Amino acid sequence: MSAGSLGSSTPRGATLDSAGMTTPEPDYRDDELVRTISTDGSIAVRTLVARNLVAEAAERRPLAPTALAALGRLLAGTVLLATGPVSKNKQDVETVQLQFRGNGPLGMMVALCDSTGRVRGTVSNPSVDLPLRDGQPDVAKAIGLGTLSVVRSRPSWREPHSGTVPLVSGEVAADIALYLSESEQTPSAVGLGVAVGTEGRVDATGGFLVQSLPYADAESVTRLERNVRELPSTSALLLDGVRAEGLADLLLEGLGARTLHRSMPVFYCPCSRDRALRTLLLLGRDEMLEIIDIGEPQEVGCEFCGRRYQLDSDEIRPLVPHESA
Repeated sequence: MSAGSLGSSTPRGATLDSAGMTTPEPDYRDDELVRTISTDGSIAVRTLVARNLVAEAAERRPLAPTALAALGRLLAGTVLLATGPVSKNKQDVETVQLQFRGNGPLGMMVALCDSTGRVRGTVSNPSVDLPLRDGQPDVAKAIGLGTLSVVRSRPSWREPHSGTVPLVSGEVAADIALYLSESEQTPSAVGLGVAVGTEGRVDATGGFLVQSLPYADAESVTRLERNVRELPSTSALLLDGVRAEGLADLLLEGLGARTLHRSMPVFYCPCSRDRALRTLLLLGRDEMLEIIDIGEPQEVGCEFCGRRYQLDSDEIRPLVPHESA
């Protein structure tokens, strides 16, 4: 099955027409992920509309347009990989982490999402903004070549399951598809799109993940591959008002679909004051004592949501490890 990235189309937003009247912005409804399989049970499809959660990520931690396009694709791709049937044991939720470590100016990108669709992510250099390539953010150049590592974990597992593949393009969708095909032995196609407005606003985000299941019918796979090839860019479809269900219909044209399972992914960061305090343990005993002696509040920032915590000496002192004998 083919794999690739459907790049962002030209974004749109509120504009002034020839009479000086404001043209309404697109009607953004709630984010949604749809899961289904083809009528014959041979093709699995996940489709996603995620403008709101990416916009929230951008509001919490300002991002230049290229960095925003890259992180938006990563967040959408991570949701598509992670969100699935929810375990009956609510304490055994699976979490998926994707880490892009390229040699481009963005540096490292990381995103985490659990099976309920709660996602967060960060990029090392959020100020990266490269010249457009063919009218689109040059995400591939910003990421560069390197490695993609994926870690799946559950509380009930003895150890996480992980895999690493080379970044062959720097295009987020193509590299995720390569990982799925090589590390998880699941032939897959992935499409991701992020449309960023002229003022750095997120106008649309979404994507799809399609996979051929074991013993898939060759005719069904051929039809699916044709549907993927003929699909317009993901961003263009989203900007034209296509929802997650409509995107699934396009991918499964001629194949039919069984029951649709819907969920709403959200940007979610579990950081807290207690977590911020615990990060100071990484400094070591001597550095913690030095902070206490200075007596000035220590600021700790969350790299995912940008929230900042001012921690004073009285809070830090109980955490200082005892001196070893």
